[in-house]
Amino acid sequence: MGASPSPVCPDGPRRFLGLHAVNVFVRDQDESLRFYVDQLGFDVAFDARLQSGDRWVAVSPPDGTAVLALVAPAPDSREYQLIGRSTGIVFVAEDVIAKYEEWRKRGVRFSFTPRLRRVRYGRQTPAPRMPEEQPPAWGGVFTRFRDLDGNSFALVSFDEVNREIEVRRRQIAERLESERRTAQELEIAKQVQARLFPQRLPPIESLEYAGTCIQARQVGGDYHDFLDLGQGRFGLVIADISGKGIAAALLMANLQANLRSQCAIALDEPERLLRSVNQLFYENTDESSYATLFFAQYDDKMRRLRYANCGHLAALLLRQDGNVDRLDSTGTVLGIFKKWECAIAECRLFSGDMLVLYTDGITESFNDADEEFGEQRLIQALQKHRDLAPQALIASIVDEVQRFSPHEQHDDITLIVAKCRGDEEYQQTLQLESVTDGADE
Repeated sequence: MGASPSPVCPDGPRRFLGLHAVNVFVRDQDESLRFYVDQLGFDVAFDARLQSGDRWVAVSPPDGTAVLALVAPAPDSREYQLIGRSTGIVFVAEDVIAKYEEWRKRGVRFSFTPRLRRVRYGRQTPAPRMPEEQPPAWGGVFTRFRDLDGNSFALVSFDEVNREIEVRRRQIAERLESERRTAQELEIAKQVQARLFPQRLPPIESLEYAGTCIQARQVGGDYHDFLDLGQGRFGLVIADISGKGIAAALLMANLQANLRSQCAIALDEPERLLRSVNQLFYENTDESSYATLFFAQYDDKMRRLRYANCGHLAALLLRQDGNVDRLDSTGTVLGIFKKWECAIAECRLFSGDMLVLYTDGITESFNDADEEFGEQRLIQALQKHRDLAPQALIASIVDEVQRFSPHEQHDDITLIVAKCRGDEEYQQTLQLESVTDGADE
C-alpha cells in the first residue's frame, strides 16, 4: 500500500488554521465573568446569545492570544462533572512573582507560593538549589491558582520565554521609533513639497483661474504651476510623474526646478524650453522614470493659447456654445528619450470659454462596480457646474469624484480650471487694474 497523502502540501497553498477557544466549565457564567475580568484583569472577548438560546461568554488575557469560553453545562450532563478539575491550561507570565502578588491581593486562590523549577523532557521537577547569580538553565517559576469553581490553572515563566519577550519588546520599540521617525520625515517632506506648489496667482486680466492638488499619500508626483513669463504672457503647467510616494515627489521637485529656472526662454522659444527640460530630466533620472506634461503659454491681450501636450491626458476646452475641444498630445513623455522633439499647437479662447487641465487621479478613480469616473463624467460635471467660480467649481468636481469613488484614494488628484472672462467683465477688470496702478503711483 502507498503512503497516505499528507494533509498539508509544503509547496501547495497555505490554508488558515486557528484556535477558536478552550472550554472552561463553570456553574454560573456571570459570577465567573466577574472573576476573570475583575480579579484576573482579562478582557471580555464575546458575550452573545446563540440561535439555540445558549449564551456564549468568552474571555481572553490582556495579550489576546487565547480565548477561554466559560461554559455552564446542564447539571445532568457529563461536562458538569468536569467542573472544579485541572483544566490543563498554562498561562505564561513575564514575572510570575509580581503576578502572584497582584492576583493574591485580589482574592485569587493559589495552591502554593511560586517555586523555581527546572524543565526537563517536558516535565517539571524541582530544581537544585543554586547561587542566585547562577539561575539553572531552562529554569522558570511555577505555581497554580483556582477560579471560583475550583478549576485549576498553571502560571509559569521560563527563562527562554522571558528572553524572547525582551527581544520582542526591543523589536517593537525599535519598530515604533522607526515608524515615528518615518512619519516625522514624511511630514517635513509634505511641508516642503507644499511650498513647491503655487503660493500666489499671477494677475491675468482676461482669465479667472485656480488649481488644486489632493495627494493620495503625504507626498506625491502630481505637479501644477502658474508662471509669469513677462510681457503679458503666462504659463499654465500640469504634470504627472511616474511612480508614487517619496520617489515621485523627488522627481516632481526636479521637474519643477527645471521648469522654473528656465521659464524665461519660454516667452519666445517654448520648444527650446521643453527640449531643455526633457534633457535635464533624462540626465537626472533612471531609465524607468518619466513624466507626462501639459505646458500652455497664454497671451493675456490676444487671448491666445500656445501649448504642448507631452503624453499627458487631453486638456478640455469647453466652449461657450457647449462644444468641447480636446487638446491632444503633440509629443511624447519627458525623460525617456535623449533626442526629443515636441510640436507646439495653438488655439484662441473667447468669452465664456473654460480650459480644464487634470491628471488621471480624476478620470481613473473607480467605484464599487469597477467603473472609471472617466472623461465623459468629468465633462458632464464641468458643464453642470460651469457657472461657478473656478475655485468653487474645482471643489464641486473633487466632491463628485470622491462620492463616485468613496474608498481610499489611490492616486493624486490635480485639477486646473481657467475661465475666460466676458468682454464686459474683462473691461471692468482692466479699469480696476488701471485704478489700482494709479493709486500705487
